[in-house]
Amino acid sequence: MRFELSDFEWTAIKPMLPNKSRGVRRVNDRRVLNGIFWVLRSGAPWRDLPPTYGPRTTCNNRFVRWRQAGVCDQIMDTLAVGHESAVQMIDTSVVRVHQHGACISDNNQQDMGRPRGG
Repeated sequence: MRFELSDFEWTAIKPMLPNKSRGVRRVNDRRVLNGIFWVLRSGAPWRDLPPTYGPRTTCNNRFVRWRQAGVCDQIMDTLAVGHESAVQMIDTSVVRVHQHGACISDNNQQDMGRPRGG
């Protein structure tokens, strides 16, 4: 799975990104942002980020800093404005697990992970 920002999206997002140079040459912001979106979209851990998006520590550090600074909220609001109102985002933090899937330790009928047979 590959995710790339379109030129239109990048043009809208670029002015929102902090741009402080601290001596060391920065990894391309567009490349890093594509990597951040790849992790968010795929649900994969940072360690599985493909090398085409740059160093995973750089992507992770920028995501954390940008999230704390409110940059991520601005980006999401900008991207949402550019799409039709029929497009909706779902925050999975409010999705509930079925009552029998919430705690397997209370269900004695299932022995998950135990070998069966002789």
